[in-house]
Amino acid sequence: MIETIIKCEHATKKFGDRFALNDLNLEIPKGKVIGILGENGVGKSTLFRVLVGLTRLDQGKITVLGEQPNIKLNANIAYLPDRASWYQDQTVRKAFEFGVKLLPHFNIERAKQFASLMNLDLDMKVSSMSKGQESRLMLTMCMSRNVPLIILDEPFSGIDGTSREHIIESMIDYMSDREVTILMTTHEIYEAEGLLDYAIFLDKGHVLIADEAENLRREHGSLHDLSRKLYR
Repeated sequence: MIETIIKCEHATKKFGDRFALNDLNLEIPKGKVIGILGENGVGKSTLFRVLVGLTRLDQGKITVLGEQPNIKLNANIAYLPDRASWYQDQTVRKAFEFGVKLLPHFNIERAKQFASLMNLDLDMKVSSMSKGQESRLMLTMCMSRNVPLIILDEPFSGIDGTSREHIIESMIDYMSDREVTILMTTHEIYEAEGLLDYAIFLDKGHVLIADEAENLRREHGSLHDLSRKLYR
């Protein structure tokens, strides 16, 4: 029996007359890299915000790590929102020191290793970074926490194609010896294909397809091809 880390039961959230989540029923497996996929506005970011307690459901129920979303639970979740930013006057090194003090289960040695993989100079100031470099720093901060659940909303946004490939390879290496669940959205499905173990396609706040990525590849050729069929 597959162990679940997140369960959604009739989860519903509206903004005005628009459903962001529409009677969403979903069980998300533990210990995998899961892609929450779909076009803009299908409910991906809203789902993530509900999972970390930043948005409340109008109806239904969601459990994360066996509990309903709450502030205490967030000590066990690393969350990268789609519009993350950092203090402009800090260096990468200072950001890591900040992480040790304020982010639960932050591993500074792992952060330094990941920064090296990301080609981030520890003495570089955030104010001098490109958007891509700052995105790499945000991702490094998330991936350096010893938590069971990492939630990444468009982690490759603003990062060039060559760097994305390098980052994905680094993430695959990171996952190889750790028991962690990574939940992520990305529009770069083609490049992230090899990273995903499980894929969930959303549309208008409900599930179109949810299955093991390997099963979907066997049936449709690739997740990228399936996405084009679903949203053409």
